[in-house]
Amino acid sequence: MQVLEDGRTVVRRDTVTTEEPLEVRLDAGGIVTPVAVTMRTPGDDFALAAGLLHSEGILGGRDELRQIDYCTDITAQEQAYNVVTVGIRGPVPDLSGMERRGTMSSACGVCGKTSLEALKVRGVPPPAEGPRIDAEMLYSLPDKLRAAQATFAATGGLHAAGLFTAAGEPLLVREDVGRHNAVDKVVGQELLDDRLPLRDQVLVVSGRAGFEVVQKALVAGIAVLCAVSAPSSLAVALAEEFGMTLVGFLRGRRCNVYAGADRLR
Repeated sequence: MQVLEDGRTVVRRDTVTTEEPLEVRLDAGGIVTPVAVTMRTPGDDFALAAGLLHSEGILGGRDELRQIDYCTDITAQEQAYNVVTVGIRGPVPDLSGMERRGTMSSACGVCGKTSLEALKVRGVPPPAEGPRIDAEMLYSLPDKLRAAQATFAATGGLHAAGLFTAAGEPLLVREDVGRHNAVDKVVGQELLDDRLPLRDQVLVVSGRAGFEVVQKALVAGIAVLCAVSAPSSLAVALAEEFGMTLVGFLRGRRCNVYAGADRLR
């Protein structure tokens, strides 16, 4: 690449973020159905697929998962790792609400399902009481999240989602070119390890908190969500409706608490 600085041109090497499509297929009752194609950073693909299906109400928990694997019917070897099939037990679920067909960009999230009523119809419960959070611990979370972002340090081009204890200890951090993918990778890994719902953990995201990020946290049972950047109006409404704690602009020794301030000390 060429770097332009103070009127001078310098040729340098640079590391850029990898972005490739991942197709997720659902195998239920012997019927295989493509349900999503998302642009993602390769890695933790099984967790990403499991997390995506969990947030959409297709995969409830580890006991419903029969198997998950890369597809073997792809002729091009390099493309075989861009298609994941998730096998679930039981009959074919209702996929009418799964509005993710086609290709989602790395910035895409809910894709039309931005409705509080949709979550109520699904019967998604409010999270448990959740942890009580100390303000000093909150202030430390962005630096701890950044310290675990190895790929971001090299590229500057990835979002991150991190799961922390109420004491601020990091449990799991995942990176991806899409902020919603990073959350799916965290939630999906916890599902694969049979640790859902996440009643006592805190989720931290490196970017903004849109509706889709809050939705994914809610479905996973997370009561406290912190974002380095801003929330959206619908994200705030969702957090208020379901009794979640939503923190935004968590930077330095300052943050905004948009909902659920009663959990903060």
